[in-house]
Amino acid sequence: MRVGVLTGGGDCPGLNAAIRGIVRKGVEVHGFEFVGVRDGWRGALEGAIVPLDVPAVRGILPRGGTILGSSRTNPLAGEGGVDRVRETLAEYEVDALIAIGGEDTLGVAAALVGEGIQVVGVPKTIDNDVAGTDYTFGFDTAVNIATEAIDRLHTTAESHTRTLVVEVMGRHSGWIALHSGIAGGANVILIPEQPFDIGQVCAWVENRFTIRYAPIVVVAEGAVPQEGQMVVKDSSLDEFGHVRLSGIGEWLSHEIADHTGKEARTTVLGHIQRGGTPSAFDRWLATRFGLRAIDAVKDRDFGTMVALRGTDIVRIPLAEATVGTKGVDPALYSEFGVFFG
Repeated sequence: MRVGVLTGGGDCPGLNAAIRGIVRKGVEVHGFEFVGVRDGWRGALEGAIVPLDVPAVRGILPRGGTILGSSRTNPLAGEGGVDRVRETLAEYEVDALIAIGGEDTLGVAAALVGEGIQVVGVPKTIDNDVAGTDYTFGFDTAVNIATEAIDRLHTTAESHTRTLVVEVMGRHSGWIALHSGIAGGANVILIPEQPFDIGQVCAWVENRFTIRYAPIVVVAEGAVPQEGQMVVKDSSLDEFGHVRLSGIGEWLSHEIADHTGKEARTTVLGHIQRGGTPSAFDRWLATRFGLRAIDAVKDRDFGTMVALRGTDIVRIPLAEATVGTKGVDPALYSEFGVFFG
């Protein structure tokens, strides 16, 4: 069997570990051949296929990013995209495909399964918002990076008695904001699942100033005020119809400064959260996902995605994993309310 591997959507730490696990076990245990699809679904559309073997994956375990490249290309957006993917796979004699990605990449994979293409999915995203799995790889590294940034910002905030707003990634879900905010001792945490009251935010900030403590506000990029107006710098859309988010942190700092009369500054972590060396946990999880994904190919269990449930790796239908995003449970968010203000 010849198996294709692609990584789609935003890059994240652990992708190379997953590729390594797939290829090592696929070659050494199952006797498969492999090819890599360059730049996600774009490579499947354009026929950008490269050799992928054991020597190609040596030494990539600690590397961030992806040796295969990635893109946000959507083959379902244009006419004839599915046929072009099918033709590429046929030309290079690819019998099955392993698609490593988040909600959009896996959504395409699920659609292609419905078109008769043999696909197994692997969930990755720093946002941790793929349904059906307790964790995605990439998330732990992003949380560690954000937490370290918050730790560093505490000291400069206290030196100047100012509010520091930290904007982290999280389009639809606040997992990074919640985990890093709690771990970093933030005084306010704002997530997309809970529209916020700017008056309450400013009250929490002022409360910290009364005890001569400089407040830290952590906000996910997709968080919105209660009136529902999402704040963005750029209203253009990607191929999956998503707004390119940014701007809520800067808006918050201006509002806080106006309401409190105290200086407020914004730090936007952005793509820093995606880059660099993966954490030990992300390498471990990505490797396990890769090993189990190639087993699913061996079993011809197509149309499935590997997922973490507790400490077990299981298979679930791709259709189940792509029905929607996994958000922060309101009960979990409220659990940490004692630390706000």
